Amino acid sequence: MLKDDGDGKGGTKAVLIAGPTASGKSALALALAEATDGIVINTDSMQVYRDLRIITARPTPEEEGRVPHRLYGVCDAAINCSAGSWVSDAASVLTEVRAAGRLPIFVGGTGLYFKALTRGLSAVPPIPQEVRDNVRARMERDGVEALHAELARRDPVSGAKLKPRDSARVARALEVIEATGRALPDWHGEGLPPLLEPDGVKAIFLAPDRKELYARIDERFTAMMDAGALEEVAALAARKLDPMLPAMKAHGVPALIRYLAAEITLEQAVTTGQIDTRHYAKRQFTWFRHQLPEFEWVTPGAAREWLSHALSLSPNAKKPLSSKI
Repeated sequence: MLKDDGDGKGGTKAVLIAGPTASGKSALALALAEATDGIVINTDSMQVYRDLRIITARPTPEEEGRVPHRLYGVCDAAINCSAGSWVSDAASVLTEVRAAGRLPIFVGGTGLYFKALTRGLSAVPPIPQEVRDNVRARMERDGVEALHAELARRDPVSGAKLKPRDSARVARALEVIEATGRALPDWHGEGLPPLLEPDGVKAIFLAPDRKELYARIDERFTAMMDAGALEEVAALAARKLDPMLPAMKAHGVPALIRYLAAEITLEQAVTTGQIDTRHYAKRQFTWFRHQLPEFEWVTPGAAREWLSHALSLSPNAKKPLSSKI
């Protein structure tokens, strides 16, 4: 447990565990929760979807049974679970955890969610579904390049910033203009306050060796296939949801859907999923380095010792963090 220095939580009000995919974040969060009687809170934009337990490497039911987990599998794949909705849910969970006198442990790889926790979030109002449907129908009819050209005329800042083939972000920027009459950059200056104050927050970024991480990503994707990822994606594909929904673009999902449609071989689908995931991990390194430099970068092998020292964990705990689990 945490050594108490006067506030009942050892001076630490929250722990943030970030890092690239397959870096060992979930195992570290589980060990920390067991050592501190903490509660693990999902901070990953794909693990919120209940349809995608295997392909997003969500904690297993057995792991979720060992300590309380929150915000995992809470959204249906047919819903676009925005950062704003996650922040709202996280605020409610944080109130619950604090009322119970327990340590909130936020863990995941979505940089925007962590930024919302510590820096706040732009106050873009909810986008009506009819606006989303209209923009997506136009994109399917006219192509993403045409909508990017329209965006460049209506919002030159976003048009210059976004790549012409970035369908998700181009659609989002146009949706905001259509729904609010204002460009997305105009909203960024009117943000929601952060959920966490810097004082008492311990933030760690797991930074494994790149070569080792990429090998682990490939091995994990193969293991997910053995665990039923293809069947999971087949069930999702059978729902015939909008391909622009976030859940439909989870790493590995588009390639496996192409295999199910007999467009590529299973070997090609697996290779594509592995490559896409490795590219995502690379972007995670870059994003956190530039956007959240206050996170302490630590190798996975040194993370438990770092947290034990940072949180002043008692060596007499029933299950010390440094123990192998």
